[in-house]
Order: sequence, then C-alpha cells, then structure tokens
Amino acid sequence: MQAGQTHGHHHAHPHDHGHEHEHEHHHKQAHQHGHAHQHADLHYGKGAAGLSVPGMGQRQLIAIEMDVLAKNNKLAVHNREHFDQAGQLVLNLVSSPGSGKTTLLCETLRRLEGQRSCAVIEGDQQTSADADRIRATGVPAIQINTGKGCHLDAKMVHDACHQLPANEGGILFIENVGNLVCPAGFDLGEKYKVAILSVTEGEEKPLKYPDMFAAAQLMIINKTDLLPHVSFDVARCIENAKRVNPYIQVIQLSATTGEGMDAWLNWLASA
Repeated sequence: MQAGQTHGHHHAHPHDHGHEHEHEHHHKQAHQHGHAHQHADLHYGKGAAGLSVPGMGQRQLIAIEMDVLAKNNKLAVHNREHFDQAGQLVLNLVSSPGSGKTTLLCETLRRLEGQRSCAVIEGDQQTSADADRIRATGVPAIQINTGKGCHLDAKMVHDACHQLPANEGGILFIENVGNLVCPAGFDLGEKYKVAILSVTEGEEKPLKYPDMFAAAQLMIINKTDLLPHVSFDVARCIENAKRVNPYIQVIQLSATTGEGMDAWLNWLASA
C-alpha cells in the first residue's frame, strides 16, 4: 500500500505537470488567436452600395437607394424652384446631437431680428422642445418629428413649408436631425449645407463622417469658449475637413459668448 501510494504519487505528478503544461500552452495559443480575431477590423461599407444589409445583395441595395433618392431629388428640385422664386436663402444645418445647433440658431435669430425675416423647420425624432425654443425668439417654426427616421427628406420640408408664413427674401433655416450619416445623402432643396462641429466632439469627425463634410459648404466649429478645458486641435480639425473637402469654408465661434458670431452673420449676408 505504501509503495503503491508512492508510485501513484510519482505518476500523478509528472502526468499532471505534463498535462498542465501542454494544456496551458495550447490554451494560450488559442487565446492569442481569439484575441487577434476580436480586434480585427470589420468593414461593411466597402461594397458597391457602400453599406451592408443582412439578406440583401449589393445590386439590390443600389437599386433601392437609387429609387429612393430619385424620388427625393425630384421633389428637392421642386422645393428649390419654390425657394428661388421667393428669393429665400435656405440652409440645411447638420451635426451630431449636442453640437449646439439650436443654441446657435436662437442666438442667430436674435441678432437678425429687424434686419431680415427668418423661419425655421426643426427636425427631431421626438418632442417639440427645439421648436419651442425657436418660437420663444418670436420666429415662426414648424416641428417635424421623424419617429424612427434618422433624417429629414424633401417631402417633409415641402409639407412644412406650406405651414409657414410667407418669407420672401428671408432666410429659412432647416435644423436637421442630429446625425452625421443619413442627412448627407438627402437633398432638401437647400442652397447650402452647414456642418456644425463642437470642440467637445474631437477633431477626427470630418474623417469619420466624410460624406457629410464633403457635402457641406461651411463648417462651423462651435463652443470655442470651451477650448481651454478640452484637448481639441483646431488646426488639425480644419486640416481633416480640407482633406475631405478642399473648398469647405470654416468659421470658429461660440454661440454662448458671442465670439465669432459676426463672421457667421457676415457669411449669411454674403450667401
């Protein structure tokens, strides 16, 4: 019994040692493989359609997109003709949520009071909070709630315009849903897209969302009063935007302090 116990002990030790060593070795290799797999980049926007939808091929996606955009663009042309006949400057304000679009818009409307008539179309998924803020300035505003929709389209704008008072020779501001992806591809009939980027968001945004900044004529870098408190490289942000769109104009301002607002108002006057 004593010898058998000793033999069993010696047998178990090298077996356990070898098993554990071999098991740990293979387990480590498997873990390394899984680790590399988890960190592999996945690109779903590389096909001809520029996006991926489960169960749908690239040709099918392209056909659907072309049909949707063709219908939208036809109505956008109609909107643009209507705006041109009324001598209206129509701007499509686009940004991520929280960039300060509504604050900038309210301050702009206050400064334009008595100088040029204005109207506003507000786009949000839910609530009329932003339209209420606009109306508090005395400017007429129509709220469009898109529900699960992530952008405004030409028909929404067309219908909203028929509810606004005549604004000949004035400015129509369209504040789009906070989203730097979907609104880039939908023409509303506007003259210019204005992309608003706050210094709290990061200077890489133009490279991450190139379609939007490529479509914009102006980039406003907002909340510059916060620059001392954030790590935001203004020069790098402008450089990134120019890489996407060499012709994009840039204005730096703070709607809160008013710094840079004159440059924005001058741009509006020249536009």
